[in-house]
Amino acid sequence: MHTHVKLCTKTLTRFCQGALLIFVLGMPQAMAAQTLLGSSRDWDAFVVTEGKTKSCYMRAAPGKTEPAGAKRSEIYLFVTHRPASKVVNEVSVIVGYPFKPGSAATLSIGKQNFTLFTEGDGAWVEKPADEARVIAAMKQGDRLTLSGVSARGTKTTDTYSLAGFSAALKTINKACGVK
Repeated sequence: MHTHVKLCTKTLTRFCQGALLIFVLGMPQAMAAQTLLGSSRDWDAFVVTEGKTKSCYMRAAPGKTEPAGAKRSEIYLFVTHRPASKVVNEVSVIVGYPFKPGSAATLSIGKQNFTLFTEGDGAWVEKPADEARVIAAMKQGDRLTLSGVSARGTKTTDTYSLAGFSAALKTINKACGVK
């Protein structure tokens, strides 16, 4: 695994877990201030400020998960901007279970498939150069599926609606000054 990927993994995992905790638990003692910028159909857009540092992200929950009834915690698909770190359009997921160690996940939009590397309960686009292609496909598609395998060997498929994706992306782009 490349150094960049390891750094992104650690940073995004902490960011996403922190953002999720702030949103879900409403932790008043949290160091970062999070603001809901708005909702666009199936996507919510947020800005997180910590001191003078601002990050923006959007997220969606899957409309369908398979197998139905599998024990999982919160499941979200994210697109994140961290301008201070020169990170834009970082695509990631939290799947609500630990992935099988060493496994990859597959993100599919229409006929396009992208490989995501996994660590713990998160997954990120394997090749940073593919992130622009993923974002372009998400803008044009109507749904996205993510397939992975849990540490227990359960194969899962989550289906996300892309309705409102472009509008939510414009919202976080504006909030974080991304063109």
